[in-house]
Amino acid sequence: MIAFLAGEIAEKKGDSLVVMVGGVGIEVFVPSSVQASVMVGEEVRLHTHMHVREKEISLYGFATREEADIFRSLLGVSGVGPKNALSILSSMGPDALRTAVWNEDVSRLKSVPGIGAKTARKIILEMKDRIGAPEGAPESFTSLGEVDAQVIEALTALGYSLVEAQRAVQTVPPDVHGLEDRLRAALAAFGR
Repeated sequence: MIAFLAGEIAEKKGDSLVVMVGGVGIEVFVPSSVQASVMVGEEVRLHTHMHVREKEISLYGFATREEADIFRSLLGVSGVGPKNALSILSSMGPDALRTAVWNEDVSRLKSVPGIGAKTARKIILEMKDRIGAPEGAPESFTSLGEVDAQVIEALTALGYSLVEAQRAVQTVPPDVHGLEDRLRAALAAFGR
């Protein structure tokens, strides 16, 4: 198996890069985050996963070993192939995926192209033991409800870090209900 590739980017395609390694152009399928962060002519090092099918061998590349490991874990979920796994990592990074899995946020996973409700539930069920809690998450984070997960997602979309968003949600009194009210209370925590 090929553990990583290092070479110059010769070409960028829709969802792949052609990396020149020893005079050979190797096509590597990558998440959109990798695609957006590199330029043709630039040197790159990608952690890889080789996927072998009956009539095709495909290579998938990732900026970090963590992304490659999560990709492999996603492939272990029944009904998730390499294109779906890549689509998930293109739509959300490792921490966002952990957050979605730990909060059992089916709607967040369903927002990924090619992932339906049934597959989203399988991902949550099968990945929860494999993926671990989001980085920097307090132990109580695993018990957050779907509304709090949406509040955290909204706060991170506004530019707050995941840790800042989690801390703000923890300051919201338990008697405040509803997405809008909890979001308002979490935003107020930043003004203190």
